[in-house]
Amino acid sequence: MSPALTRSDTAHRPQPDVRLLQSILDTLPTAILIVGQDNLVTDANAVAEAFFDIGRQLMIGQKIDRLLPFGSPLLALIAQVHTRGATINEYGLDLGRPGQDADRRVDVHCAPLPESGDGVLIVLQERTIADKIDRQLRHRKAVRSVSGLASMLAHEIKNPLSGIRGAAQLLESGIDDADRALTQLICEETDRIVRLVDRMEVFSDARPLRREKINIHAVLDHVKRVAQSGFGRHIRFVEDYDPSLPPVAANRDQLVQAILNLVKNAAEAIGDAVDGEITLKTAFRPGVSLRPVGDRNTVGLPLEVCVRDNGPGVPDDIVAHLFEPFVTTKSSGTGLGLALVAKIINDHGGVIECDSLPRRTAFRILLPMYREETPVDDGDPAAEPSKSTDMTIAKRGRAQK
Repeated sequence: MSPALTRSDTAHRPQPDVRLLQSILDTLPTAILIVGQDNLVTDANAVAEAFFDIGRQLMIGQKIDRLLPFGSPLLALIAQVHTRGATINEYGLDLGRPGQDADRRVDVHCAPLPESGDGVLIVLQERTIADKIDRQLRHRKAVRSVSGLASMLAHEIKNPLSGIRGAAQLLESGIDDADRALTQLICEETDRIVRLVDRMEVFSDARPLRREKINIHAVLDHVKRVAQSGFGRHIRFVEDYDPSLPPVAANRDQLVQAILNLVKNAAEAIGDAVDGEITLKTAFRPGVSLRPVGDRNTVGLPLEVCVRDNGPGVPDDIVAHLFEPFVTTKSSGTGLGLALVAKIINDHGGVIECDSLPRRTAFRILLPMYREETPVDDGDPAAEPSKSTDMTIAKRGRAQK
């Protein structure tokens, strides 16, 4: 056995580097808080700052109940730790606050810290991002199914439809006016089916994505001008941009198409309301990373683009399936618009999700930022196709408000 440490031994023991310890806390993927006996916050890491949307210096010295909704069950957990002096875990706790875009469900770990004078360590693991990414994977599987269906339809349906339409046109020249209406109906319906198949063919497009260095604000400005000159002329547009946002590696035309679809959907949801408003927002949200299948490197998604409207919202039973093909709230819709948006964002290596409340429906897109080493397709037909974006998730901090 080693001899007991003497006072001189302990005096020369290396002291912990406070900055290093804080750096370690800041790199952890969970929000961490320390509160005292009087529930005053005594320390917090960077992820907690993002989670509560308040700076660490402002958070320290503040009572934790000011950061939580009224009557939050987390306060009861802290009190139990103080009373029992034992660790307590709780799963699926709702920490949402009035005015936030959506519920905030977290797994909570509370442990006593007797060395800090009856302090309590609180670890918050947000479940929202992981749950939404799981839905994203289901959306991608559904889109891949439509891709195979679209390829089959192009060959097995469009050709027979052409023959049917041609036969109807030949019949039209030898019949009277009363029957000609029927041949015209055949032509119109075959044309409608062809248009639907053409829309579905977009999902089977596997050509390499041509990307370049894009200013996302230029894309949003273009979309706003298009909307204001047509379907959104009666709607007030609000811009809430982060001017320091770095560029994104993207295909400009496809990105315009995706965001324009979202804005058009928002305008249709608002309808003829006199107070209709669409907010276009950008922000830098470090916190979510993807690792494409077969790739050891993770890709961060810090660029957030949000399209928010004050329409009636999306029914609860549809929200979870909103980006799947053939799911729509419109009586005359095909349910392919949002599925196409999801495909475009997926092709860019990003994520899209919807949070819907009455008069506050927000579609959020998370995209990777442009880097000098980012491979950008210069139009070479031999360019390598983009990698699959089925993914594993590395979460650091909170990626959305």
